[in-house]
Amino acid sequence: MKISVIIVDDNSFIREGLKIILHTYAEFEVLETVSDGKEAVDFCLKNKVDIALLDVRMPNMNGVEASKLITEQTSTKPIILTTFDDDEYILDAIKNGAKGYLLKNNDPEQIRDAIKSVYNGNSIIQEVILEKIKSNLAEKKAPETPMDLSLFTEREREIMSLIAKGYSNKAISKQLFISEGTVANYITSILNKTGLEHRTQIAIYYLKGKVE
Repeated sequence: MKISVIIVDDNSFIREGLKIILHTYAEFEVLETVSDGKEAVDFCLKNKVDIALLDVRMPNMNGVEASKLITEQTSTKPIILTTFDDDEYILDAIKNGAKGYLLKNNDPEQIRDAIKSVYNGNSIIQEVILEKIKSNLAEKKAPETPMDLSLFTEREREIMSLIAKGYSNKAISKQLFISEGTVANYITSILNKTGLEHRTQIAIYYLKGKVE
């Protein structure tokens, strides 16, 4: 079964370029390309779409607003396609349900792997984007509600740190010499303790020191 995708960008060159890239892989089916978030939401409401690739800045409705509505009203998983100029939107996009964050200048293989990973239930955020978030947060005052480290075991804190560095479950398991299943169990425990929903939020929580 192919992974169905919609491409959402107000730049026709980006839309068509991504469409050509995804058509080179047998596992993807590009159902539609549209130019703004409102069109994306409408299409996802009327069609079964697995993944929505969303630009951030678009007319009528931006990618962050569209992610929120798509997440709330459909089973489609949003992935934000971003540039460094869009980093101010990243935290809002995470709170609004986006499952992945990719730079537009990625190699085709990285885009392919990210889409497949999100489709399989993971959340993806590139390390360069995490570093950008870190630098922005460092410029701001300390959080009013610092993270209470006593809530977590030493192993949980280690795993949170590695998630914040962009490590996958497989990479964490190799780093800590434990099984991927054990890593998943620790992540479930962290999510339960914090009330968060996915690993990308864990990364932001660890970096910022509070739940958004």
